[in-house]
Amino acid sequence: MANGDTCLMENADISKIFYEIADLLEIKGENPFRVRSYRNAGLVIEGLPESVKAIVERNEKKLEEIPGIGKSIHEKIVEILKTGKCSYHQELLKEFPSGLLELLKVQGVGPKKVKLLYEELEIKSIADLENAASAGRLRGLPGMGEKTEANILKAIKGLKGSEGRFKIAVALSYAEPLVEYLKKTPDVFDVQPAGSLRRWKDTIGDIDILVTCKKGAPVMDRFVAYPEVASVVAKGETKSTVMLKSGLQADVRVLDKKAYGAALQYFTGSKTHNIAIRDRAKKMSLKISEYGVFREKDNKWLAGEKEEDVYKAVGLPLIPPELRENRGEIEAAEEGRLPALVEISDIKGDLHIHTKESDGSNTIEEMAEYAMKKGYQYIAVTEHSKAVGIAHGLDEKRLLKQMDEIDKINSQLVTRNPKFRILKGIEVDIKADGSLDLDKKVLEKLDVVVGAVHSKFNTPEEEMTKRVLKAIETGVVNIIAHPTGRLLSSREPYPINMAKVMEAAKRHKVIMELNSYPDRLDLNDIHCKLAREMGVMVVISTDSHNRLHMENMKFGVYTARRGWLEKEDVINTRSLNDLLKILQQK
Repeated sequence: MANGDTCLMENADISKIFYEIADLLEIKGENPFRVRSYRNAGLVIEGLPESVKAIVERNEKKLEEIPGIGKSIHEKIVEILKTGKCSYHQELLKEFPSGLLELLKVQGVGPKKVKLLYEELEIKSIADLENAASAGRLRGLPGMGEKTEANILKAIKGLKGSEGRFKIAVALSYAEPLVEYLKKTPDVFDVQPAGSLRRWKDTIGDIDILVTCKKGAPVMDRFVAYPEVASVVAKGETKSTVMLKSGLQADVRVLDKKAYGAALQYFTGSKTHNIAIRDRAKKMSLKISEYGVFREKDNKWLAGEKEEDVYKAVGLPLIPPELRENRGEIEAAEEGRLPALVEISDIKGDLHIHTKESDGSNTIEEMAEYAMKKGYQYIAVTEHSKAVGIAHGLDEKRLLKQMDEIDKINSQLVTRNPKFRILKGIEVDIKADGSLDLDKKVLEKLDVVVGAVHSKFNTPEEEMTKRVLKAIETGVVNIIAHPTGRLLSSREPYPINMAKVMEAAKRHKVIMELNSYPDRLDLNDIHCKLAREMGVMVVISTDSHNRLHMENMKFGVYTARRGWLEKEDVINTRSLNDLLKILQQK
């Protein structure tokens, strides 16, 4: 397929279309397997490390080699790339009011509930739902009561608070191609994202890009001509702003080489970090702005070409962007206590992975092969347990069978890669009373047991905390997965006393998971810092349901860096032998 035949569609846009097809089919009450095939396609495309457009342009037939993409999905991907739309998707959209899909953004409202709300109360939008819940009209519907109404109103309030923000994985999928596009501008020297994107915040409000170039370089002309620009808000010689088709705002600033470091420091932020740096400078009779560091008495320029020179001017080493939130990083820098932050290259394996046996799309062998290509020493296969029926969770019999299968695969791998091992695990459900979903005797046979809450998220804080504490105290759980249950922009964290949970985790040698799935990033940065301060170990896992999801490890690592974590704080930076020694302490 030629370049000119395709429109610029990012993986996030394509996956969104397949997710919407799945949701619309489920609202219609279509075959669950058909629904799942479209949802899996969205999941696969979203997690691809390479753009679908690039794959198609290189060799279209390669699409069907990707698990979860068959002939029908393949054809729709090509149609989307050619036209920017999918005719099947458009037909489904015509069957329902335009605001119906928006209802799915409300925590606790799934496709079946949308169908019920639409058919019984003619609710067609979030505004309709809010009005109905406020008026007490939902409690007459099956399975809904006063508490449901309160939870929905709370969820709508949270949703309004997150409007206009994009998950970092989505923001990156738009920012990275734009940066590469700008780098191809004649006479450009530097193109660097700044702002919350450079600090790797979990959600992003807009994209800030800083550029240095020769005088007269056509940066702004090229920027506003970018194919994904929906509208030009402002265009100038040194600053331009556009709205992308995705709804994301992008700003480009052209800088003098002399001020590049100062501007990078200033526009990376955060605001509170910059205020603290400027206050420090003032005490030293200096002024700091995006143009450089100046001596206050005569306005003489002292530094600014390099970012480290800005910090050096106020007596500090360079502070990593991820730490710039005014949470003690300036004091730590002054006292030589800045952490040696964990790196992606430190990661030796992944301890939360699903396969076809539950709700994944690859076999154990395929997941292992991909992990070995990444240079990992181990993965842990951790399917859902039987309570999570929608994910085809395993009961004791199926788990024991899978353990035998893993033993066979490991025995075959010994000759090929003696340093690699598949660990036997499970993501066991923590039930409402804190008990585990599988027999303790079977769990004790595993290499790693990952405990997780998947239901009753609206449990009061005291009860939820007791629930997780009871699971920790069983003595068989090694890891607590996605410990607050949040889904960015769609589900608030469930109420839980994290300090109490971490106290128990330390006492029972239980590890807290930082789930790298871009919708979760749970533990968040604040809780990672708390774990470090309390001496609780963290594991950075991907919760992969497809082999390509292992590439999401970077989102977890950067969140860990925001939480001040060092290599020693993260268990899966350990070698296989050292990891097993820690796991076997249980």
